[in-house]
Order: sequence, then C-alpha cells, then structure tokens
Amino acid sequence: MTAQLERRALVTGASSGIGKSTAIAFAQQGIDLALVSRNQPQLEAVADTAAAYGVKVQVYPMDLSEVHRVREAITQIVENSGFINILVNNAGMGYTKDLFDTSLTDWQRVIDLNLTSVFQCIQGVLPSMRQRRQGTIINVTSIAAHQTFPGWGAYCVSKFGLAALSKTLAAEERAHGIRVTSISPGSVNTSIWDTETVNADFDRSQMLTPEVVAQFILQAALLPEQAVIEDLILMPNAGTF
Repeated sequence: MTAQLERRALVTGASSGIGKSTAIAFAQQGIDLALVSRNQPQLEAVADTAAAYGVKVQVYPMDLSEVHRVREAITQIVENSGFINILVNNAGMGYTKDLFDTSLTDWQRVIDLNLTSVFQCIQGVLPSMRQRRQGTIINVTSIAAHQTFPGWGAYCVSKFGLAALSKTLAAEERAHGIRVTSISPGSVNTSIWDTETVNADFDRSQMLTPEVVAQFILQAALLPEQAVIEDLILMPNAGTF
C-alpha cells in the first residue's frame, strides 16, 4: 500500500452505537483507528474487536464536553498517529424539553457537545490535513438538522448549527484538498434513547441500525478523492418518527 492510499481515521463517540459500528466497518477495510470516548472499558472492547482485523488501534478516553481541552487533545492525537486523514465527528447527546423549560445550563451542555466540540475537533485535525492537502471530515448530524421537532429545541438548534458548520467548512477547505460530508440519519436504535436527557417512546424496531449508518459513513470515506458526498439524508423506511 502506498503512502497516498494509507488511511487513518479518528472516530469520536466510538464506544457504542454509530461510532462503534463505524470503527469496526473501517477496521474491516484496513483503516487504522484512533478512537475517542468517555467510556474507557467500552472503548477498549471496541478496540480489541477492531484490532482483530489487523489494523492499528489507539484509544483515547476523553470527555468532549470539556470543550476548552478538545482542540489541544485532538492535536496531540494527530501527532501521536503521524497523521489523520479521516475524521468522523459522531459524539453527541440527545435532549428533549420544550424551549421554555430548557435551562441555560442544559442549553449550553447540548451546544457544547453537539456543536462546539465538533468545531474544536475540526480545528485539531485541519493543520495536518492542510499540510498533506488531503483529508475527509464526516459530521454525523441528524434529520433534526433539516426538520424541527417540538420538544427537541436545543437538540435541533445544535444539529442545524452543525449542518451550517459542515457547509461553511466545505466551502473554506475545498481549496486545500479537504472534503466535508454531512450525514443526517433519521432515528437510529442506539443507547441515546436510554439516556436521562431523552424522554421519548418510539418503536425502536422500526429505526435504522448503527451498522447501516456506518456503511454509508464508510462509503463516504472511501470515495475517490475527486468526489464527495456533501449532504446525505438517510431515513428508516418507516419515515420520520
């Protein structure tokens, strides 16, 4: 394999759900990995599964909600890896509450993790990607980046913001050989529905699976360099919940 074809991916939120499935899908294609998540035991379990496919895997337990630390930490991961030419920004949180009842603390928590941490991850990898004039940044947004849902205000705002971040970044970095993809899944059957910040009762059997979403992330990463999927909406056949 030539140096130009060597791929190393940094995946956030890699301990479960879409991030875990993406890490494994990448490993199956021979892509080396740097995996980020708060949950170190689960992260190490994912790393063991991925490493079985013969790729190099490094784990970095990190709380991305501590946004003031993120850029420096991501820069260090890039230095440790030699380079990162695929960044998958997948980490995020769900949140349900009417805007009127949303506290400023909760609002900031959602924006920090779902939007600001992504911004900081991007700033951490861009210098290396610009130097190499090659890189792919894939932001996992949501159907809530295109459509608003009552009771999901802070979440929708964070995802609309992420969509705008993706489009602006694509326009700015195209001249540096960097592609930006926004992937917006509908409802996905992950542990987000079990978290204390989400109060929703949907039929999870009708949702997309993390494995399906991961396959589209993989295809976006493997496209020839002269092509890019700019914005992909991926929905369960059952429609919007």
